[in-house]
Amino acid sequence: MTNKFKIFTTFVRNYSAPKKWEVDEVRYGNIRYYPRSPNHKDPPIVPSKLLMVTLVKPFAGNPYWEKNVLKQLGIQERGRVPVIVKNIPEICSMLWVVKHLVKITPIKLPDKLPDPDVLGESYLHENGTLYVIPKIDPLRIESTEQFINNPKKLENARLKEQLRLHWLNGTLP
Repeated sequence: MTNKFKIFTTFVRNYSAPKKWEVDEVRYGNIRYYPRSPNHKDPPIVPSKLLMVTLVKPFAGNPYWEKNVLKQLGIQERGRVPVIVKNIPEICSMLWVVKHLVKITPIKLPDKLPDPDVLGESYLHENGTLYVIPKIDPLRIESTEQFINNPKKLENARLKEQLRLHWLNGTLP
């Protein structure tokens, strides 16, 4: 009866050599990183100083602690108005609680911000880029107004009107 049923009493563990991709791993604390090539270096990351936070999920139906965090961040119940916040650990921990409700976009500032006296208007694009439009020189504004209001300017509407009057009067221009 023992020859019909063979009992496996030997337990063999299967040890194998590490995989090719496991050899190339680089560890940063508890994080395992597998670079594309052995001499690959990541570019240095410069974190943004400001973040644009936009609500993408409904405010209602969330627990009170998430609503409180949204109110502390300045996000209103109605509307999808973006809010600008600092990129500091306290704010980042608040954003971590509501990360499933908001869209977080880092703001890219221009390399050189002008002085407040020269600063005209600025525009924050939805992709997080801040565009600065400098003030227009008053001399340029005055010369533009003179050009627009110049009676000698050959403007299309004025030309048509003068030529029509000459045609009706039978005179040469």
